[in-house]
Amino acid sequence: MLPILGLATLALLPSSWCQGTSSSKRGLIYIPSNKHPSDASIWDSGSSDLTWYYNYGSKPSPAFDNSAKLQFVPMLWGAPADTSDNTFLNDVQTQIQSGAKIPYVLGFNEPDGSSNGGSNVPADTAAQTWIREIEPLRKQGVKLGAPAVTGAPSGFTWLQNFFSACNGNCTPDFLPVHFYGNFQGLASHVGQVRGTYPNMTVWVTEYADPEASYAESQSFYNQSSQFFDRIELVYCNSSAGWSSANKIFLQAISHITPISDLSAAMLRTLVLTRRC
Repeated sequence: MLPILGLATLALLPSSWCQGTSSSKRGLIYIPSNKHPSDASIWDSGSSDLTWYYNYGSKPSPAFDNSAKLQFVPMLWGAPADTSDNTFLNDVQTQIQSGAKIPYVLGFNEPDGSSNGGSNVPADTAAQTWIREIEPLRKQGVKLGAPAVTGAPSGFTWLQNFFSACNGNCTPDFLPVHFYGNFQGLASHVGQVRGTYPNMTVWVTEYADPEASYAESQSFYNQSSQFFDRIELVYCNSSAGWSSANKIFLQAISHITPISDLSAAMLRTLVLTRRC
């Protein structure tokens, strides 16, 4: 799910990406702000311990072209209309050939959804696109993130249909998870995902309680953080939030500052972080 206001969410990756730092897994979902373009410098500053980012696209963001610390993670957001279109594969391979390190890519964004950022891709189309554009990257040492479906029951059905359509030709390394609701629902959903796919590592890449107040959101974030820390197979996670009135109410920055002390720039870009 992608909020109307735009989303810059922080997530987390393996410690091998940045050895020796206290939060080496932390990353950023970056959506540039036209009104406040200077905000991008926050994430690439010396005081920031972010090590990677993605932007829902296949190419790096110009704001970080000269960054020495932010590693880009490409995403194939949806399926191109042309079944011979290999733009995503070509873009990633071009970056690798130019010397860029691309250890991971992410698959479709909420393909079972058609609103709030959902890519609305039929499972059979997604399977064909995956086999053509994502699976070949495995031969180049890239680890593949499965499609990130919504937290609705339709998400499980969509994934089942996707893997059936793949007929053994789609081999993701990890399973991104999205969930919007209260903590009990989040914990239950993650448990259901792990029970359904026990041999796959889980990345919780979007989660929030959009109906919670500011104070409730802080409690939700802290509670969910402790929960994820106790689960071995939850590898990475990021969180997002906005109110029913489309006003930002939660930006959870762990290891940097209490939630109540967030800067205006951080609030403008919807930043949320935590260490897996």
